[in-house]
Amino acid sequence: MSFDEAVYGAPPLELAGVSPGALQVSPLIPGAGPIEALRDASLSRFVVLAPPGTLERNYVLAQGLRALRVGGELVALAPKTRGGTRLAKELATFDATPREDARRHHRICRLERPTHPVGLEAAIAAGAARRLPGLDLWSQPGVFSWDRLDPGTALLVGHAGGFGGRGADLGCGIGVLSRRVLESTSVDELICADIDQRAIDAARRNIADPRAKFRHHDIRLGDPELANLDFLIMNPPFHEGGSEDRGLGLAFISAASNMLRKGGVCRLVANIALPYEGRLKAAFAKVNILAQAQGYKVYEAVK
Repeated sequence: MSFDEAVYGAPPLELAGVSPGALQVSPLIPGAGPIEALRDASLSRFVVLAPPGTLERNYVLAQGLRALRVGGELVALAPKTRGGTRLAKELATFDATPREDARRHHRICRLERPTHPVGLEAAIAAGAARRLPGLDLWSQPGVFSWDRLDPGTALLVGHAGGFGGRGADLGCGIGVLSRRVLESTSVDELICADIDQRAIDAARRNIADPRAKFRHHDIRLGDPELANLDFLIMNPPFHEGGSEDRGLGLAFISAASNMLRKGGVCRLVANIALPYEGRLKAAFAKVNILAQAQGYKVYEAVK
């Protein structure tokens, strides 16, 4: 490959020392490449903002070690509260010898790729996409609620029918809500949009309906393809990078209002503790609560 250095995610540049010309790879950055494409890269340096989940983190670290040439440098960092304190021990399981530093609430590990690292294939297999026996759906560690149906989505599934025309599932995940929406023969097109490329890949495998279209996109940035829609459905995220961020859901609500035609309908589910009702009432002409259970509310908002 024509590049010599790569970076996974978007680490704090002043801590990681990322070169301006480094190739960026991440499933969470639209336009970035997949880490799996680095298999035979023979990089001299790879910088990793380690994910918070154990299976996902070890998958990424193993991919990074595999992509390095022997003696190449791996720099891995993570906030102390989101996996950073375990980085050195996890890297040591690959028969590597990390040097650890701590700065600005991050743990930073540096090491040279050993000649024969151990356990790479096992870590990659454990973090790879797979079909879940209980759900009979494709998923992958790192995707939201990757191995179970979260209670918010489960509640919203019961109110995901009856749509018609052209619509979208915002933050579609692996496609659970989209599959329910597409049971309606009145739906002409459903755009399944998510910021996580792994979720989009899984949704493609889980949804065979030709009316479904898939977009790897950050909906907060706007999209001309998502305009003048008849309906929307969504379970807005309220975590980013392992930390709660209520602004994500508020941004989804604002984006949804801009995407719908006048009279268009948005149905969403949210934890009852989240402050969404004010934004919904400001952005939509009419807001109703369709259901409430297990600490969640399902709203229907009409533009």
